[in-house]
Amino acid sequence: MRVGELARRTGVTVRALRYYEALGLVVPRRCANGYREYDPIAVRLVEQIRSLMALGLPVEETRPFVECLVSGADSGDLCPASLATYQRAIDQVEQRITRLAEQRDRLRARLDVAAQRMMRPQSGRRRVIAAVDPAGLVGTELPDLELVVTDGSKVRVRALGQGRSVLFLYPLTGRPGVDLPRGWETIPGARGCTEQACGFRDHHADLLKAGAARIYGLSAQSSGYQREVVHRLRLPYPLLADPRLTVAAALGLPTFDADEMTLYRRLTLVVVDGRVEHVFFPVEEPAGHAEQVMRWLAEH
Repeated sequence: MRVGELARRTGVTVRALRYYEALGLVVPRRCANGYREYDPIAVRLVEQIRSLMALGLPVEETRPFVECLVSGADSGDLCPASLATYQRAIDQVEQRITRLAEQRDRLRARLDVAAQRMMRPQSGRRRVIAAVDPAGLVGTELPDLELVVTDGSKVRVRALGQGRSVLFLYPLTGRPGVDLPRGWETIPGARGCTEQACGFRDHHADLLKAGAARIYGLSAQSSGYQREVVHRLRLPYPLLADPRLTVAAALGLPTFDADEMTLYRRLTLVVVDGRVEHVFFPVEEPAGHAEQVMRWLAEH
C-alpha cells in the first residue's frame, strides 16, 4: 500500500509516517518504479506505535515492540525487550509521581503558612462600628462602594445588576490545616460558614429558578483567601472581599470581635435596584439557610 492509504487506515499524517520511516520503525519497500510500498504489517506497526505513545512512551522507545511484531510475534508485548521497556517506563512514572508529591507537599505547606498569615489581622484591623437594627435596613439604598470579586473583577455594591440579588454576609470560612481564631467554638453564630457556602452552592440552580438573578457571598477576608475557598468548594457564585468592613460602616451592619479581628455577623440581604428588599437576621441555621432564602423567593 502507498503512504496515503496507510495514513488513511491508521489515522495518522503522512508527515508522521515519514518520521517513523526516518527512525527506522516503519520502513517501506522501494519498488522498481521508485514508489514506496508498505507491507500489510505496517498497519499493525503504526497502531502499536500510536497506542504506546498514548501511554506516554516517546516514539523512540517503541522500537522493541515494533521489532517484536516484525519478528512474527502475535503481539508487540511478547518479547523480553518489550517487558523491560514497560518496567523502565513504570519506574520513570513512579519517580515523577514521587517528585510531584514532594512538590505538592511543599506547595501545600507554603499555602498553609500564607493562609494562616492572611487569617491574622493587620494593624488596625479591629474596628468599632455602630450597628443598627438589621430589620430597619429594608428600603435602605446600598452604599456606592467598590469591592473586589474572586474572579479578579470589581463590582459596585449599589449596582449588583438587574433583578433580585442575594448577598449573604458571613464571618469567615476556615481552611483545612489552618487554625481558626482563638475561642471560635464558643462564639455564638460563628460556626457554620463552610456549610452555609456549600448550601448556596448546592441550591444555586434552585435559587435562580426561585427568582434570584445572582448570588454573592461577602466577608472581611481578603480576596486571595476567598479565591482558594471558591476553588476548593467549587462555588458557582463569586465572593466579595471587604477587609476594611466598608459596607458594615456605611450601613451599620452587626459585627463581632474574634482574636483581634472584627468580622461580619451572619446576615443576608435581598437587594433590588440597589435597595434592600428583605433582611434575614439572625441566621440561626447556616447549613439550611439557602433553603430558607429559596422559600422566601418562591413566596415573593
